[in-house]
Amino acid sequence: MINPLERLKTLINSSTPIIVLETLEEKRAISMVRMVCGQLHLPLFEWSIANGLVRSGSSGPLNAPPQTMAHPIGLSEQAPALIANTREPAQVLAHLETMSIDTVVILKDFHRHMDDPIVVRRLRDVGQKFCCPRRTLVLTGPSIEVPPELASLVEYVELPLPDAARLLQIVDDTFERLCWQRTLKRTLDSAGEHTLANNLRGLTEEEAERSLSQAVLARGALCPEVVTDVLDEKKSLLRHSGMLEFIDVSDNFGSIGGLENLKRWLEQRRGAWEQPARDFGLEPPRGVIIMGVQGCGKSLCARAIAGEWKLPLVKCDTAALFDKYVGGTEKHIKRLFQVCEELAPAVLWIDEMEKVFAGSEPGSASSDAGVSARLLGSFLSWMQDRTAPVFIVATSNNVTALPPELIRKGRFDELFFVDLPNTSERRAILALHLSRHKQNPAAFDLDKLAAATEGYSGAELDAAVQTAMYASFSTKKPVNTEAVLQALHCTVPLSTTRAEEIQALRQWAQHRAVPASLPESEHGDGR
Repeated sequence: MINPLERLKTLINSSTPIIVLETLEEKRAISMVRMVCGQLHLPLFEWSIANGLVRSGSSGPLNAPPQTMAHPIGLSEQAPALIANTREPAQVLAHLETMSIDTVVILKDFHRHMDDPIVVRRLRDVGQKFCCPRRTLVLTGPSIEVPPELASLVEYVELPLPDAARLLQIVDDTFERLCWQRTLKRTLDSAGEHTLANNLRGLTEEEAERSLSQAVLARGALCPEVVTDVLDEKKSLLRHSGMLEFIDVSDNFGSIGGLENLKRWLEQRRGAWEQPARDFGLEPPRGVIIMGVQGCGKSLCARAIAGEWKLPLVKCDTAALFDKYVGGTEKHIKRLFQVCEELAPAVLWIDEMEKVFAGSEPGSASSDAGVSARLLGSFLSWMQDRTAPVFIVATSNNVTALPPELIRKGRFDELFFVDLPNTSERRAILALHLSRHKQNPAAFDLDKLAAATEGYSGAELDAAVQTAMYASFSTKKPVNTEAVLQALHCTVPLSTTRAEEIQALRQWAQHRAVPASLPESEHGDGR
């Protein structure tokens, strides 16, 4: 990955007229621009709608000591910092047109004013005049949509999320800064600090520093408890970001009744993202689509994969990806990819994927002005090009609504079909649910229950067990086989109410998907 500081330096040195730094981390962006200007001995000006055009107080990093902040162009300390009549966007651009010295100017949140044709015209004039000398405008903001008139004048610099080395530095810097304000202890060893840095992955520098500060101050020390506190805070931040939710998992393959073919396939890929597998010549597995009948364990599979492989599980909130502003959805998906790669190795769970991409095909009834199609394009590109070990588990109730280019080999490794459980699987599922509800499966006639539940999904079996327990609890009687059978007789399974849809799904999957379950004859007698 290109170092953003070096790229920014190269662009300014090569007379790039307009540079876009699209980021929520304004402080980090400005610090980086100041550092580059200090290295290149260029004056720096900063503009905002609140303050107008102001001569920057330094050309170095924000946290540099005051005595190191010099004025490289030799202006006196008494020179006025504020430039008069430059608060309005058109005014500051008019002033910049008259500049005759090499300089860098930061325009903060200038995207707010680029719907004004006069501002866009003046910005274009300034950019064209800045092409030859070493003069550059740097636009910073959380979301910047560049008008087509300016496209040929603009270059982009991306601020990546901090890597492990940078996060370790943030741990040191933050602790030292806090120690200036109060007395704090440092009892965390080197291994703990690396775990702490790993728990901060996926956050921006500002988020990482804030989370760490809160945890250290709450504990009064940089101690082992801070490692867990930071992880909890990260989960909260990801949840409030509106796109990703950090899921705690306690399930594993033992939590799934049946689906032995899917479990066997996943077991073969355990650890394939680690170095020994790479030395063997393997590439990390890309992902799997799990389609099938509702209530048959697709979501449980996503949790179990992460739990079995001991990887973090993040769930994509598909509804939150779509933004009412033009370009907002694309920026959300880009941010999602960035966070997932920083969390890698990780499992990304996309639930009910058809709801995201169903309107992406040409001629579809979708009225989202092509947003779904662009979202699909971004997703396909990322799936094809990513190198970070992010295993995608996509679940779907209606895979026929997905575009064919999404489900072809190369995007996902395999497409599995989860059908209603067969007899031996129902027996295993009933045993699991009874154990989970503090009942002894050996006290029940599981063969009789399995035979009586033909066409029932796993979720319906769980509901029947719970119904029997409610009835037994209210009558102060023990739960037994007859109580479960009675609960089953009061239930109409989905296979009856949605028989036609399930049959159509089976016919589609027959030659297009791999069965998640083994044939009944291949199950051992001990099941």
